[in-house]
Amino acid sequence: MGNPNSLKQEFLKKWIKGLQICSATKKKMSIMERKKAIKLSADIAMASTRKSTIYWSHALMKNASKDDTNKIIIKNILGSNDDDDDNNNNNNNFKKASMGIYNSMSQNGIIRSKKIIKKSCKISRRARKITSPNIIAKKMMKKRTKVLKSLVPGGEYMDDASLIKETLDYIISLRLQVDVMRHLANNGSCEINDPKTNL
Repeated sequence: MGNPNSLKQEFLKKWIKGLQICSATKKKMSIMERKKAIKLSADIAMASTRKSTIYWSHALMKNASKDDTNKIIIKNILGSNDDDDDNNNNNNNFKKASMGIYNSMSQNGIIRSKKIIKKSCKISRRARKITSPNIIAKKMMKKRTKVLKSLVPGGEYMDDASLIKETLDYIISLRLQVDVMRHLANNGSCEINDPKTNL
């Protein structure tokens, strides 16, 4: 995954940049709008610090880019270089990579779904006769996998093996995000409570 400290620094830079862009686009925000802006900029910053081969980061970016105002934030966070050509190349690479991932996943998903339907019909016929512990375990695993797929961005398009890998990477990234936010909040509260800073 790389050096955690450099990832934290990169995340923090991109998150602050996203917050600055959000505050510049709208001066007066309600509490809910601020909450959304913080979450959006944190999600985009987190996804942009990951490798381009990670599916959940592409799914997160794609979901965020559905809104036009979010596209501005995404473009500014992804385009960290000042050259317009580099920004266009980064955005084009992101679009190509995400489209390739979704196209290949959806084609494989159609084939797999037909196999799943055939297997479930066979299982349902057997289940009428005998309910074995194996069948119960498989049903529980399917339910839990379905829940996991709904939690990980882009998880609904992944097979089980990819889902596990992506989930682990997503958990590590979320933990990194929480660590940075906790550190920032602790430093902010120390400065407020420190009597020396009030002078």
